[in-house]
Order: sequence, then structure tokens, then C-alpha cells
Amino acid sequence: MRRFLRALLRGLFLSLAVTLLAFAFLAFQVDSLGRQDHARPSDAIVVLGARVNRDGSPGSDLTSRTYRAVDLWQDGYAPFIICTGGFRDEPLSAAAVCKRFAVSLGVPAEQVFVADGSTNTIEDAEVAAALMAAHGWRTAILVSHPLHLYRARWLFQRAGVQVVTSPTSTDTARIFPPLRAWYAMREAAAIVITATNAWDWLPRGWLSRLQQWTYGG
Repeated sequence: MRRFLRALLRGLFLSLAVTLLAFAFLAFQVDSLGRQDHARPSDAIVVLGARVNRDGSPGSDLTSRTYRAVDLWQDGYAPFIICTGGFRDEPLSAAAVCKRFAVSLGVPAEQVFVADGSTNTIEDAEVAAALMAAHGWRTAILVSHPLHLYRARWLFQRAGVQVVTSPTSTDTARIFPPLRAWYAMREAAAIVITATNAWDWLPRGWLSRLQQWTYGG
């Protein structure tokens, strides 16, 4: 019996060690992708939703994401920009504010599309994928906070969109290391929980709160 218990404990310890190493590697990948720009010619540029200030102006994350998308558009990477996030037909949604800001920066209004009706990255991917399918677009450049891009890329690929990533100008090397590690682990945890929730082990309300907590990176 003792031999069996020792073998069981060793097995459990090994399983835990492998799980922690795999999770650490995933968090490393989250951090690594955010330091790389993979932009290439595509059908559209997708701006992931982020916070809007109370006065209706874009928050700092949404500002940097929109600037990056406009830079890519000006450089000819894609003819269209898709802004995502927020309640449908809401003038202060992230998508609507992003569009107004992009237009103010010189992008023609008819070349900026609003994909609203979403409150988390899963829904951003679904709504943007539907809009792209309606226009016959298949490829996109995802623009977001560097540490948000790995999960966003995975969710858009899962929604059937061929995507590459392009981070904002946020320099993750200047983020306080423990905080940077926390952000990367939070994103990795969101990926694991979303992927394994196909088994419906997590109540829908909890999953929704998790996605809103991690929304926007």
C-alpha cells in the first residue's frame, strides 16, 4: 500500500510539474508574440475594442490601437479598418468611438466598418468574422495591446479568420516585470479556461465575467 501511495504521489507531482511548465511556456508565448510585428497585406485591419472615457473620447489603449490601425492603413497593408466592441448602435461604444477617431485621422468613413454588439474578445471575433464573411474578406491584421494578441489571434482563427498580428506601440519591456508576468499569465489562464470550457465545466456567468475581466488585454 505504501509503495502504491508513493507511486501515486510521484505521478501527481510529475503531472503537476508538467502542467505548470506547459502553462509557463504558454505565458512565455503570450509575451513573445506581443514583441513581434507580423503585419502583411490583408483584406482588413481589425481594431480590438478597449475602454472609452466618460467624455466619449477613446481611452489610452483604444487610442494607441486606432493609431496603429491607421498607420497600417496609410502604409497600404489593407484598404479597410474594422472597429470592434460595445453595445450595438451605441454612439459611445468602443467600435463607434474608434471609427470617429480613425476618420478624424484621415481615413474615409466608408472605409471604416463598425462591428459592435460585443462585450469580450470571443464576441469581437464572432462579430468581426461575420462582417468579413458578408464582404467576402478572409484575411485580417489584428491590432491590440501586445499581451492581448496571442489570445485574440487564437479566438479569431477559431472563428474562421486568417489573421496576423500587429501590436500597438506599448513597450512591454518597460512594464514592471511582476506586473508584466501577471498580465501574461492572466491571458494564458483565459486561453486555458476558454479552451477547456467546451466540456461546460464552468458556469456561463463565470466565463462571461472572466472574458470581461480580461477584455482588451
